[in-house]
Amino acid sequence: MNVLIIGAGGREHALAWKISQSKKLKKLFIAPGNAGTAELGTNINISVDDFNSIAKLCLREKINMVIVGPEDPLVKGITDFIQTNPELKHIAVIGPGKIGAQLEGSKEFAKEFMIRHNIPTAGYFSVTKDNIAEGQKFLEKINPPYVLKADGLAAGKGVLIIPSLKDAQEELNSMLSGKFGEASRKVVIEEFLRGIEMSAFVITDGTSYKILPEAKDYKRIGEGDTGLNTGGMGCVSPVPFAKKEFLEKVESRIIKPTIEGP
Repeated sequence: MNVLIIGAGGREHALAWKISQSKKLKKLFIAPGNAGTAELGTNINISVDDFNSIAKLCLREKINMVIVGPEDPLVKGITDFIQTNPELKHIAVIGPGKIGAQLEGSKEFAKEFMIRHNIPTAGYFSVTKDNIAEGQKFLEKINPPYVLKADGLAAGKGVLIIPSLKDAQEELNSMLSGKFGEASRKVVIEEFLRGIEMSAFVITDGTSYKILPEAKDYKRIGEGDTGLNTGGMGCVSPVPFAKKEFLEKVESRIIKPTIEGP
């Protein structure tokens, strides 16, 4: 089997490392890849959102499976691009279609989805420049700290947790003015939830699903869980507090409604 991994980060390195160990693998390509993936397969200098060049690569190297790491090409529809192309549709793609990718690509889309399917989530209000006064009033109604999220993709850095109302109001203006580029032209204000954060991972074909090992991410840059959010400062897996009863609750209240919900 010839496999193409799309992406250039540590996530893609981990995928390449494991896939390179498979006896079913014939050739492994990574586009664009990094220094680590170069030791495991062949890096190809193609941008993750250059769909036409990716298509040519797939045809030239007789690719059987494409695994998409980054969110950006998924949100832009690379899975749909491959599956609707007569010359490529035989290729298996690991990654959601454009609509499914909106769960990651738009915070507002994800919140609306969770509310529609009774999946527990914090209260929120979506703000653009057109309703910024209402957004400021919403901030006044909720308790600090204040959570501001860029609606679009911001490489894991588009979330601000702000202790004071004045600073939150100023940051809201800054975000809507392009602090995170197009990603923050719309901002989702969320109520702050206190507790310990954990990520559950699931792979699905849209009908059936397999729950993967969970992990606890550490996103804030300072010691003692302080400072700005990052794309991730490391993680621990398995998660010590994620016992059977807890994970069953995650499955019944979050995973199943997500898989079943249109």
